[in-house]
Amino acid sequence: MSNVKVLNQGEKFSHASVGSIQHFNGKEFVKDATGATSCEISFGTLPSGSSVPFFHSHKENEENYIILSGSGRFQVDDDVFDIAEGSVVRVATNCDRNIKCTSSEAMTYICIQAKESSLGGYTMDDAAITERENLL
Repeated sequence: MSNVKVLNQGEKFSHASVGSIQHFNGKEFVKDATGATSCEISFGTLPSGSSVPFFHSHKENEENYIILSGSGRFQVDDDVFDIAEGSVVRVATNCDRNIKCTSSEAMTYICIQAKESSLGGYTMDDAAITERENLL
C-alpha cells in the first residue's frame, strides 16, 4: 500500500506528497498518484550499510538518480563510483545498476525513469512566456 497522498488536483495538474523527506523511509512510486504519462518518479531510502537487494536493467527507460541525503556507492555494470548528497547519476538502458548506502545516516534519493531518447524540446525550446495575472 502506498503512503503517497494526493493533496489536490485539477484538470491540468496533480499535487501529491510522500511527506517529510527528512523522515522518509522505504520506497514509493508516484506515477499513479500524479497521473503522470511521461515518466515514473520514485523516492527511496537505504539504511546505513544496505543496498537495493538486486541488480536490474531497463529495456527502454533510462533512469536518473538524484541523491538528496547521505552518501554511498553506485555500480553500473562493472563501473563503481562514489555518490553523495547532490549527486545526479543517469543510467542508460540495457545495463545493470545498483546503489549502496555507505554513510552512517540513511541515504535518500529520487529516481526518475523515462523512455531513453524521448526528450524533444526542453527548457525555452519547449516553453512560451505567457501573460497571466499573478495570484501567488
